[in-house]
Amino acid sequence: MKKIFAILLAVALSATVLAGCQSGGNTSSETNATNSEAKVIKVGASPAPHAEILAVASDLLKEQGYELDVVEFSDYVQPNLALSEGELDANYFQHQTYLDNFNEEYGTELVSIGAIHYEPLGIYAGRTASLDNLPDNATIAVPNDTTNEARALLLLQDQGFIEVDESAGLNATVKDITNNPKNIQITEIEAAQLSRILPDVDLAVINGNYAIDGGLKISDALAVEESGSVATTAYPNVIAVRKGDEDRPELKALVDALKSDTVKQYINETYAGSVVPIE
Repeated sequence: MKKIFAILLAVALSATVLAGCQSGGNTSSETNATNSEAKVIKVGASPAPHAEILAVASDLLKEQGYELDVVEFSDYVQPNLALSEGELDANYFQHQTYLDNFNEEYGTELVSIGAIHYEPLGIYAGRTASLDNLPDNATIAVPNDTTNEARALLLLQDQGFIEVDESAGLNATVKDITNNPKNIQITEIEAAQLSRILPDVDLAVINGNYAIDGGLKISDALAVEESGSVATTAYPNVIAVRKGDEDRPELKALVDALKSDTVKQYINETYAGSVVPIE
């Protein structure tokens, strides 16, 4: 009987020791997982060109021990809301002026930690194949968000089609058109839809990233924003983060990777002027 009791006691003690070892193993695993997760940088981005550019930066970040997790968005609102709510560490899809306007409209506190590139707006042919042949009463589609609509109107002004109230500047809307000799009908459309409606309008002014999504090249455009124009200097695409996160080392590493020579070379070779890196 004593032998049986001794055996049972030994088994119980062994089980306790094993359980203790197993528990310690789980703690170590959880710690490793936590450390691993701490090195993940979760970034919201438009599919093109932003997510494509991030894929190149990802290899550079891996060399520094960071893993890039890119979440793609197809609109201009959700990536900022997701960032503000803590679902992302950063986002990369918008220019500074749009970010400023978004903060004002939605009450968010998002800030830029680096300008990466700009995307010239272009005028693309729909039913009308040439700017010289634009008929009276033509329909031209433009982005419906304020900042990009202003860019579109200024580009149309540069082509001599309309005149815009100078005081409106980069906040101009159709209400600020002061002269429209051809009686052009300006149609405000969600930016992501512009390339799809080309068959239904005479011309469309399209953002660089959505032109790429629609299979268009900057060389297809009938006119583009000049590289030294107010618009291109005011609308660089930026990395946005929550206010207070500006000094996080992994986010600084993200910006450094995106501004590297490797990424700049990729942008120049891949997009041929549709996307231009900021020096």
